[in-house]
Amino acid sequence: MDAKLPAVANAELLAERVTALSADKLPAAVVAKCRDLLIDVIGLCVVARDADYVRSALGGWDDDGPCTAIGHKRTLSTAGAAFVNGTAAHGEDFDDTFEGGPVHAGAVIVPAVLAACERHNPSGQDALYGIAIGTEIMCRLSTVAPTLTHKAGFHPTAIFGAMGAAIGVAAALKLDRRQTVDALGVAGSMASGIIEYLAEGAWTKRMHAGWAAQSGLRAALLARAGFSGPRTVFEGTHGLFHGFANTTKGDFDALTGDFGSRWVTETLAFKPYPCGTMTHPFIDCARRLAKRVKADDIVEMVCEVGEGTVHRLWEPLAAKQAPNNGYAGKFSTPYCIAAGFLRGNVGLSDFSDAAVRDPAVRGLAAKISYRIHPKNPYPKNFTGHIRATLRDGTVVEERQPHMRGGAHEPLTHADIIDKFLLNVRHGGWDDMRAKTALGVIEKLYDGRVDLSALRG
Repeated sequence: MDAKLPAVANAELLAERVTALSADKLPAAVVAKCRDLLIDVIGLCVVARDADYVRSALGGWDDDGPCTAIGHKRTLSTAGAAFVNGTAAHGEDFDDTFEGGPVHAGAVIVPAVLAACERHNPSGQDALYGIAIGTEIMCRLSTVAPTLTHKAGFHPTAIFGAMGAAIGVAAALKLDRRQTVDALGVAGSMASGIIEYLAEGAWTKRMHAGWAAQSGLRAALLARAGFSGPRTVFEGTHGLFHGFANTTKGDFDALTGDFGSRWVTETLAFKPYPCGTMTHPFIDCARRLAKRVKADDIVEMVCEVGEGTVHRLWEPLAAKQAPNNGYAGKFSTPYCIAAGFLRGNVGLSDFSDAAVRDPAVRGLAAKISYRIHPKNPYPKNFTGHIRATLRDGTVVEERQPHMRGGAHEPLTHADIIDKFLLNVRHGGWDDMRAKTALGVIEKLYDGRVDLSALRG
């Protein structure tokens, strides 16, 4: 028999606060972060627009409509645009990260809300509000039961993304309190995304953000039309956390306690490298270490790591030392360390199939291993450490106390623009097209949501 139901469920608490707020009540820091988020996500859609997985995503969605698939001439249905844009934005693993989760909010929430507003409510201010709300709640959900979703075999971005997209679209389309609760309840039955892509570097992680975006969008539209969902979707005996984290005892105060008065969105991290976020501090350490020692002198490198990162980024160790394709390399800390050490940086070109098979990089990666440090702060903070032993017995260490680009060392607005320009040029847009697009993006929240200038 189900446990006694609460008088007021967590979804109801959220819906009450979301429907009482509006874009003009958002803190300036949240607005600034959402502006950067829009720039970053659209740049990522363009950089990946000709990638094979994006072409497959576009070709596999057979319903056309009025909405923009960024960088493409073909227009799609609302759900189709959310799916393709979300897949493109997340596909290179160059998108934002919330360090407390970790989850990638922008690649889910921005495509979902933009598609909804392009089709149903072209108000830039409502789009801003929906993106802020969806991002905030998606990030907060990831802190209710940290690490347990990954341990259960699911991708937190996929699971919590569907919920964030649902309430973000609900906010943008101005659903009422009951409809917002229903949107969350319906989205709970649409959440999905296993992490078996880790086995061989398959593409499925790339579509998780797109699938979550279109799932949350569909849930909100169903709720607007009167379709009901369980109000106890989060904490229920058979709710979201039971199904995807094997618990109903999470810290739900992290979700609702100070929602509306404190915004974790302000701490969202933007990536300087196109690979798994937890590898970034290790890449920084490797680049500094390369200025101190030569690769040929290294006998071994041992890294202190958080236990929660091992099953995704370190094991099986032999496979991580020699990833079988470029995409698998993005989730291999040994490969990322070796590439950063030998090449001086890690960029998009370092994750081709040929790049990960470079004998010199594989030779160094084979010398890299790890040990779990019981006091590592993951997932609250992402740190890096390398202890290199040289042939003469000398030990050289490098440490990184946080992720560069994150809350402790954020990228500036100018950095985000530079990243956008580099990405869209990589995606084939010339300088004039890039500057025109940037002008459209920077004014989008202040006017109408018109994405036609961002098409093919």
